[in-house]
Amino acid sequence: MDPNAQVIASYDKSHLVPFGEYLPFRDVLTIIGLSRLATGDLDFTAGPGPRTIKLPGFPSVGPLICYEIIFPGAVVDRNHRPEWLLNISNDAWFGTFFGPHQHLAQARLRAIEEGLPVVRSTPTGISTIIDARGQVLKNRVRAKVILSGNLPPALPPTPYARNGDLPIVSLLILCSLSCIICAKRVGKRNVRE
Repeated sequence: MDPNAQVIASYDKSHLVPFGEYLPFRDVLTIIGLSRLATGDLDFTAGPGPRTIKLPGFPSVGPLICYEIIFPGAVVDRNHRPEWLLNISNDAWFGTFFGPHQHLAQARLRAIEEGLPVVRSTPTGISTIIDARGQVLKNRVRAKVILSGNLPPALPPTPYARNGDLPIVSLLILCSLSCIICAKRVGKRNVRE
């Protein structure tokens, strides 16, 4: 919002939580008595996907809500690469176990994959500033305080940011085809013997 309380940009969460924000296969599951874990019968509607927001006086940002940060290859608008990622979450449902640390680890992976700094803000988990190489620069665990620091610079797009899963999928297909060809050759050799 600008100083006049006018909305200048917004973001709608695109990866909704199954059984929390929507009930998958609603027509079938309601017949057998299943419902969402959250109260209410109306499902949320997913937004269009990653978005880059340009705000006056700030580097362009890619916002992510809660667990959207865990999806590799789905956190950045490929046509408008942001200069940093902002992950806003409430990790209360994780409790005090491993969840907040796993969520932080996933945020670090996205920083490395995309070559972008990540800022996580959560009143009930681990708020942090992560550089584009995945190093945690500052953090606060379950503290309702202001975490301040300089925003680290972005790196040039990494190979993963440019190509996504295509190289590894191509390599797996090539390896599979090689195994099939080798198996057929061994089979033919065994038949001749």
